[in-house]
This record gives sequence, C-alpha cells and structure tokens, in this order.
Amino acid sequence: MRNDERFEIQRAFDLLPHVIGASWTAVWFRMKGIKKPSREEFREKTIEYLQLAEPVFNSYPQEEEFSEICKYIEFRKKEEYRKIKSGESKEIEVRIDRYLDYG
Repeated sequence: MRNDERFEIQRAFDLLPHVIGASWTAVWFRMKGIKKPSREEFREKTIEYLQLAEPVFNSYPQEEEFSEICKYIEFRKKEEYRKIKSGESKEIEVRIDRYLDYG
C-alpha cells in the first residue's frame, strides 16, 4: 500500500486518541470530581473512550480492495492502544499533565 493511500487514516490516528480519548476522559474525571487520578487511571479511561470509536475503525467492507487498509487500521489501532497504555503517547501524556496541573 502506498503512503498516499493511508494518509487520511494516519492523520485520524494522530488525532483521535487525544481529541476523543483524552478529551472525554478529562471531562469524565472533572465531572466525577477526581482531581488527581493516577496516570494509569487516566490512560485506561482514555483507551476506554477511544474504544467507543471502534465501529468506525471496522466500518470498511470485508472486500478484497479494502483488505490492506483494514489491516493498516487494525495495526494502528493496536499500536495506539499500546502507546497510550505504556505512556509512550506524547499527546496523551501532555493531556494527563495538563489535567493534573489544572484539574
């Protein structure tokens, strides 16, 4: 698969974890009155909210012409979850720091 064929999916996975996952997580903790969640709690809740978008990740038909992009989406999804869980996602770590500093 050429890079230009997966460009839009790459951009989506660059944004979705912190725009959907971390944003919804910050609001959830704020509404619950939890000012100092652990980093692990914030990461897990971020993954939980990001997983709500999985129907979109699985929305392409299971047809031959979509097989490579579907494989790429599955790879990126797993990679993003791994990075969030391990603390390697810089954008998520920035959101955690911001929440812990400003609640």
